[in-house]
Amino acid sequence: MDYDGMTTSADPFAERLLPGEKVFWRGRPQQGLMLTGGRDAVLIPYGLILVAFAILSESNAPRTANAPMLTALSGAVFVLIGLFVCFGRFFVDAWIRTGVFYALTDRRILILRSRPSVRFQTVNLGRLPEATLNETSNGRGTIRFGPALPILKTALWNYYPVFMVGLWVPSLDPAAQLLAIEDVRKVFASIQERVQAGSS
Repeated sequence: MDYDGMTTSADPFAERLLPGEKVFWRGRPQQGLMLTGGRDAVLIPYGLILVAFAILSESNAPRTANAPMLTALSGAVFVLIGLFVCFGRFFVDAWIRTGVFYALTDRRILILRSRPSVRFQTVNLGRLPEATLNETSNGRGTIRFGPALPILKTALWNYYPVFMVGLWVPSLDPAAQLLAIEDVRKVFASIQERVQAGSS
């Protein structure tokens, strides 16, 4: 079975299709390290600032008389968080995307993620939520179902871990999405056609 130029020995959706359900398209997200434009333009400087302040705090801690061990440890934690935001999250995201599969049927959009745990999402074409198309110059792009995460607000002012994970690592975004797929405009049009066919 071919998925976006990659061959897999078994169809991951074989046992997840409804009786009589037909698959029109199969795909996978872009593989390897991936930049995401506006998201990274905010998060990379944010991570660098976090690392700089943490290192400054760490360098001053030994000079302070009776500096508590907790201060030194918290500085090290913030350095690690900053390094993850700047660099580490790209490798985690790439690893997760190796286990992600997509399909469009005559009834649903299917999203299967096998890493770090199995998660199966479906979007019913008869109740399709707000859909946003983001396309890059090479024809790849993302179709997101539901509202976008507030990057600046979430990253800089409010610390909500459940949202931060999806913000830092695109493949862990809790919203249903077809992330960094090829021919995204063609897939988006196909989804609209399936919706219209189902409503007629």
